[in-house]
Amino acid sequence: MTAVREAPLGAAAVTGGAWVFPGQGAQHKGMGASLFERHAGLVDEAEDILGFSVRELCLTDPERRLGLTQYLQPALYVVNALSWLEARSQGAAPAYLAGHSLGEYNALLAAGCYDFATGLRLVARRGELMGRARGGGMTAVVGPRAVEVPDLLAEAGATDIDVANYNGPEQLVLSGPVDSLTAFAKVLKERKVARCVPLGVSAAFHSRYMAPAAEEFAAFLREVPFAAPRIPVISNVTVRPYPADGASVRELLSAQIHRSVRWREVMGYLRAHGVHELTEIGPGKVLTGLWASSREDREPVGSAPPTRTAVPAASTPRIRPERLGSAAFREEYGVRFAYVAGAMYKGVASTDLVLRMASAGMLGCFGAGGLRLERVAEALRLLTRELGPDGPFGMNLLHALDDPGLEEATVRLYLQHDVRLVEAAGFTQVTPALVRYRLSGAHRDRQGRAVTPRRVIAKVSRPEVAEAFLRPAPESVLRRLVGEGALTPQEAEAAGELPVASDLCVEADSGGHTDGGVAQVLLPAMLRLRRTVAAQHPAARDVRVGAAGGLGSPESLAAAFVLGADFVLTGSVNQCSVQAGTSGLVKDMLAAADVQDVAYAPAGDMFELGAQVQVLRKGTLFAARGNKLRKLYQQAESMEALDPGVRRSIEESCFRRGLDEVWELTRRHYLDTGRPHLVEQAERSPRQRMALVFRWYFAHSTRAALAGEAAERVNFQIHTGPAIGAFNRCVRGTALEDWRHRDVDAVAAYLMEGAADILGERLSVLAQ
Repeated sequence: MTAVREAPLGAAAVTGGAWVFPGQGAQHKGMGASLFERHAGLVDEAEDILGFSVRELCLTDPERRLGLTQYLQPALYVVNALSWLEARSQGAAPAYLAGHSLGEYNALLAAGCYDFATGLRLVARRGELMGRARGGGMTAVVGPRAVEVPDLLAEAGATDIDVANYNGPEQLVLSGPVDSLTAFAKVLKERKVARCVPLGVSAAFHSRYMAPAAEEFAAFLREVPFAAPRIPVISNVTVRPYPADGASVRELLSAQIHRSVRWREVMGYLRAHGVHELTEIGPGKVLTGLWASSREDREPVGSAPPTRTAVPAASTPRIRPERLGSAAFREEYGVRFAYVAGAMYKGVASTDLVLRMASAGMLGCFGAGGLRLERVAEALRLLTRELGPDGPFGMNLLHALDDPGLEEATVRLYLQHDVRLVEAAGFTQVTPALVRYRLSGAHRDRQGRAVTPRRVIAKVSRPEVAEAFLRPAPESVLRRLVGEGALTPQEAEAAGELPVASDLCVEADSGGHTDGGVAQVLLPAMLRLRRTVAAQHPAARDVRVGAAGGLGSPESLAAAFVLGADFVLTGSVNQCSVQAGTSGLVKDMLAAADVQDVAYAPAGDMFELGAQVQVLRKGTLFAARGNKLRKLYQQAESMEALDPGVRRSIEESCFRRGLDEVWELTRRHYLDTGRPHLVEQAERSPRQRMALVFRWYFAHSTRAALAGEAAERVNFQIHTGPAIGAFNRCVRGTALEDWRHRDVDAVAAYLMEGAADILGERLSVLAQ
């Protein structure tokens, strides 16, 4: 047996900060990948104790057990423990330790209360008992008024619901019977108090309903010896350091199962005791985000002595990131920040990414563009099951210039699943399908105001397109949709007072499709345009105007908010996050990029029109080869007219096969996907056939990158702007330098916190 107990400390220097360990909810597939080989002995020991492969569960989860409490808890304990060993090897030690729920077991391990194997056996038994519990559920409550929820429980007569987690001033979790949670969520929605997100758990954890499991666990703990903590461990139950005697440790660990996790107060205790720096040890940055968002939390912490605090002097302006941008945006979407993790095509903005953002009280959009409808439907089933139709998520709706039927089918799918938000991208005009989505369910409320349950965040880079979204839907489109039965007369009547978009996102020079716009020019122009349109159509003034493109540093977000952005939308930085749905090889390449390592290339879906995308240049020849194909298309009338040497060159480098073979693959693809008219056009027009063959290269380069085909690395098409280089520079030398630590919500918190700090500093200077 490998005994891991000797502290944590020895001659290590105490840092004065706190090390904290995350609990259930921080897990993700792939966690621990860089740790298992370096600590193979401990991992083998863990697998002997547990009777299953921790490596397989964490890395590939073939049987989908990572979401099951009895498997997840011991697996997360192992990853947290190995992460702690890595941190301890750097020679420093914290002044305090704490852990969120399950994470408290890792804090006690780090404090020397027991060895690795003992802690694992405790956690395995705890997970078994909690996993066995059935009945009840949990709901996350997120919003600026979440602090009112405990009082509202009593007012609403919801006496069978407990507060399971006090995570922060704007986030808590409720436990209780599912029907009661659902009813109370409706109360909060009607009063516009906070956003409720049901959690995918099997029972009402950290509530009175877990008392039987706590009693059984207490019996298990009776024979377990505990040493006195060598570093103070702050208890979730008492918000005080664990006592030195084993009996008290046993009592607290059993009580923890059915008592509230008072994490907000734990953070307050640490701040009140002079802790300025918190380090999260484990596979996520959830606790880091909660720490950052609680900087100005004035919640009292029991009788903790008011020693040093981290609250700035009153003379120094302090801006909270939760206050940046539009309050109406945050309230409408029920989120902490006026911030969106935007949709990236082909599922790069994955369901994992969207769920991770939602769990942190933030908004993300799934990258449906370019995916088959079957896969989009699968993603929708997962998202609506986990978050509900009102949950904080959106779906990408990509304008299909050459396939309007696909756009219409996508809208039908979204309406079938009652999707409440779409991120509309690539639109050069307002289309019937988009209008149908926006107005489906539109009506007049009791006050006679036109309302609709569906929102559209329209990404725009041209004023004439923005103006179309700021205005009501065209009458000709409404007449057509009513005539086809796609809208009712009542829905069409309400359209006169509703802009097509609920939000405009002004897209400057960005990754993927781009017009190469300049944010400092475009954003003020669009804000002025909103005022102009509102003079004719007053509802346009309620359309929020956000910013996207080039947002890779806190400074760039701060600049967007100073220019008047109601919200910000990021893309490139999220593609290099843990949850992004692209390959690890692509993430390695993005994490090594600098601001100059991007280039423009033709857009594959609009190849003939000359539209451009911005892509990674470093480590790939895609941009050069794509531009070469575009030039050849402009010069030649057909593939047969290409110079033989040139043809052979592109067959060997770009296509890795003959052009005739590529045409056969292309032809079969269009026939299989129900577009025989494109094949007929190409067979009549040699130049059109050449265009479709060249398009194959663009599709192939994307597939190879998403799959991480190392042999095709030079052909990878990776959509990104210079923002990724800016972010890499910002996080150099920090934990976020390694993309494996870049959880998408941690990226958001880093950028928003930094922007708030910068704006606060600027205000301080101006006030002098």
